[in-house]
Amino acid sequence: QPLISSSKWLQLHGLKRNKLSLPQILSQIGFQHREDYVSTLGKPVASRYAAGLFPQYMRAQDGSVYNLTAKKELILHFVDCLMRAIELYKQRMDWLTSASRQIFGVIQEQCIVIVLDFGTASAAEFDLCCDALSMVLMEQVTQIAKFNLIRAAQDLVRWQPQPAAVSDQAVSSAVKWLWKLARATAAGPGSSAEALLEAMDNESVSS
Repeated sequence: QPLISSSKWLQLHGLKRNKLSLPQILSQIGFQHREDYVSTLGKPVASRYAAGLFPQYMRAQDGSVYNLTAKKELILHFVDCLMRAIELYKQRMDWLTSASRQIFGVIQEQCIVIVLDFGTASAAEFDLCCDALSMVLMEQVTQIAKFNLIRAAQDLVRWQPQPAAVSDQAVSSAVKWLWKLARATAAGPGSSAEALLEAMDNESVSS
């Protein structure tokens, strides 16, 4: 799936975009039972000509009542559309909560710098971090334009001097570089802040 935010995804695939929100469906399967003020009579008059002719539905949100006039076939059409929408929402949720997106969310920027601060991680924790970072590189970074990796340490360790263009070769190189990092190299005082400042100093990096 494309790396887009949930708000953008909803603009493309949401119920309102597909005319499947409750007000939109009600307007297509019936008409609102109104009560308007008639100036000549000097009192509100309800459209009671439909009373008892059609099934009615009351919206809990505002108390409005709709007379339902649609045939069974149209109702079943909307049922099918809503079931497909539910399945699409489930797929989106499964995608959002799987693999690298569980940890990093959805990367939407086109140029990023990932700052690595392993602190005093044990060997097992270090390997878990590298696994997660490798996953985000292969799953998400491959879909953007540029990236770089900087490790916070007494002397900063950079994968590249500047963010590099994304390619299969570049991502493969970054993954290999990641796994070759020394596990015992600990960040010194202020190293994390220094690494973050350098990452954000590059004009091409998305903020």
